Amino acid sequence: MRAQPQASHFVDGRYVEDTAGEVFENVFSATGEVIAKLHAATDAIIEEAVASGRRAQKEWAALAPVERGRVLRRAADIIRSRNRELSELETLDTGKPIQETIVADASSGADCLEYFGGLAASLNGETIPLGRDFAYTRREPLGLCVGIGAWNYPTQIACWKAAPALAGGNAMIFKPSEMTPLCALKIAEIFIEAGAPKGLFNVVQGLGAVGAKLVSHPAVDKVSLTGSVPTGSKVYAAAAAGIKHVTMELGGKSPIIVFDDADIENAISGAMLGNFYSTGQICSNGTRVFVHRSIKERFLSRLAERTASIVLGDPRNEETQMGPLVSHAQREKVEAYIEKGKAEGARLVAGGERVAPEGLEDGAFIAPTIFADVTDDMTIAREEIFGPVMCVLDFEDEDEVVERANGTEFGLSAAVYTADLTRGHRVIGRIEAGTCWINAYNLTPVEMPFGGMKMSGVGRENGRAALEHYTQIKSVYVGLGPQDAPY
Repeated sequence: MRAQPQASHFVDGRYVEDTAGEVFENVFSATGEVIAKLHAATDAIIEEAVASGRRAQKEWAALAPVERGRVLRRAADIIRSRNRELSELETLDTGKPIQETIVADASSGADCLEYFGGLAASLNGETIPLGRDFAYTRREPLGLCVGIGAWNYPTQIACWKAAPALAGGNAMIFKPSEMTPLCALKIAEIFIEAGAPKGLFNVVQGLGAVGAKLVSHPAVDKVSLTGSVPTGSKVYAAAAAGIKHVTMELGGKSPIIVFDDADIENAISGAMLGNFYSTGQICSNGTRVFVHRSIKERFLSRLAERTASIVLGDPRNEETQMGPLVSHAQREKVEAYIEKGKAEGARLVAGGERVAPEGLEDGAFIAPTIFADVTDDMTIAREEIFGPVMCVLDFEDEDEVVERANGTEFGLSAAVYTADLTRGHRVIGRIEAGTCWINAYNLTPVEMPFGGMKMSGVGRENGRAALEHYTQIKSVYVGLGPQDAPY
């Protein structure tokens, strides 16, 4: 088992194990090989994580904000210095190509820690003059936060949640997805090396039952989840029972709108990036590609040509552009959607079948898939597939496509491709989505808030907006004269 960690959990500054916890396996989806076996957290592990997190949070919050920022920036420097080894571990953990992980995963986590490390000292309140008296506000931490990660970007998500939480003076217990448990343990190690107090960032492993115990724990003040809408609904309800703060970054069925004046090559690049990167396993993917009818066939022809050149293969090979899905179960789910697309009358333009790169016959590979002539009522146009399946729909006018783009319970992302920037801004202004692009797709710099509307989420990650979700305002009225009283 080539990626077996020292122990399953990292609590109070050290690796810990409790073999009484349920065993689960970590599988490298390119080969089907079991690369690690871990134990789910027992109640004893959870209680130790909570106790050490509460203790560390008080110590951490007592530091000057600039000191907290220095720790986060040191952690960012360490991550960058180890980017190669962290990226190789991410590739084993997720099946994503090393070509991708080396530029998009640990490095983006480092960017996030550096950014929020720089913001830590700027968490100021305001002074409010009231004549003789005045008031002021303070930004204070929430306390102990729980982060629950998804399996598609385990390193990045751990940092995206930890950075604003820690910058705001909180502690965090992070539970990775049981499918990708390895990378967050390395981030926990790095925080200790960077000078964080023991217990400030704990990692506990397990399936849904462990997450449920953390979310409902009375000592937890905040829950931040990245996951599906069904999971988010359950977690949100459990957090609400304890009146806990929440951030929910959930699923999407996002539109990409390509007008007839768009640069077709640029729009195709965006559509491919928004459907095939990470083998289509990105919540913000633009899986409904609306193409103006006058350019539809030209768009499809060139799209199929470029898709055919995608290099599938061993994700450890730097020439590989697309790896396997995260698991064989995920591949079966994607295949079921492909069959529904065929059955409901969509035209299969490319892909739609399993592939087996040489030497990887047991891997969870599937060809990048394109459907055309998709209608709004088809299952593949309504439900999140989370695989490399692009749905191309056609449209005639702006009002029509805006209404159809908004005709979904989701509202995570959207994009418009057009040479008319006035139209680009106008259309984006009408789209019901929280993270949008004009003539670009899936670029998520840490400086820009990220999150959704409608069923796609609550709150924001990244940008200064994230700090609002990890701090609370205390108002203080200062009286400078006699106290008035009616009695």
